[in-house]
Amino acid sequence: MGLRAGLLSLAFLAGCAPGKSVVRTAKAPAPIAPYSQGIVAGDFVFVSGQGPTDPATGQTEKDDVKKATRQTLENVKAILEAAGSSIEKVVKVNVYLRDIKEFPLMNEVYATYFTKDQPVRTTIQAAALPGGIPVEIDCIATR
Repeated sequence: MGLRAGLLSLAFLAGCAPGKSVVRTAKAPAPIAPYSQGIVAGDFVFVSGQGPTDPATGQTEKDDVKKATRQTLENVKAILEAAGSSIEKVVKVNVYLRDIKEFPLMNEVYATYFTKDQPVRTTIQAAALPGGIPVEIDCIATR
């Protein structure tokens, strides 16, 4: 790489790294450990793993994976909106299931949230999820 190309690359990177800001909303559960609900960095929004706790009642759905997936995605959606993004701007999703046999049930609900230009996704069975929840979801979106 020549000196000119190197300087142009450095200038580009400097312009794309404005820092980060923390996303907080009462419309999603408060973190239970030292992490943020979300982070905005440049043009991206990073949403921490969310579970099926209803922020209004504090109740956590631990039995019905469809209800749990719906509440989890509502929490993700609330954080995205607080960051100035939306579910439609999600580019990457990670889904962690307590039991991979519940994949079809989770997927049925998931498909109602991502109806067009679906993001890339990884889905795995986790050995154990916090508090015995059946599903946890994190994502990356654009603003």
